[in-house]
Amino acid sequence: MSETGIIYATMTKHSKKLAEAIGKALQVEVLNVKEKPILGKTELLFIIGGIYGGQSMPEMLEYVKTLDSETVKNAALISSSASNKTGQDGLRSVLEEKGIKVVGEYRCLGGFLVVKLGHPNKSEVSGAVDFAKKLAC
Repeated sequence: MSETGIIYATMTKHSKKLAEAIGKALQVEVLNVKEKPILGKTELLFIIGGIYGGQSMPEMLEYVKTLDSETVKNAALISSSASNKTGQDGLRSVLEEKGIKVVGEYRCLGGFLVVKLGHPNKSEVSGAVDFAKKLAC
C-alpha cells in the first residue's frame, strides 16, 4: 500500500509548484489529474489545486469523483487563490460524500493575471511543505 500520494490540477502552475515542493520533501511522486492517474491504495492523499472564481477547478472535481474510500482513506487539501478567502469547499463535500476523511487544509495566496503577482512565494511554499510534513508523519 502506498502511504502517501500527491495529485494536483493547475491553470497557472502555482499548484504544480506547491505539489513539486511537497513531493520533493516527502519523496513522493507528483501526479497531474489531467493525465487521469490511477491511484493504488493510499492512506493520505494530498490534493493540490487553485481556486478560480470561488470554485475548485472542474478537472479536479471530476477526478475526485472517481475516487473511493477503499482506495483513499484520508485527504489533505492545499489551495492557492488570489483572495485566499475561499477554501476547497466543493472538493471537501465530494470527498466526504465518498467517505474519504479530510484531515486538514492549507490555503495560501496565488497570483492570477496581475493580481497578487509573486504568490505563492517562498514562505507560502515552505508553509505548505511544513503542513504536509506534519500530516505525513
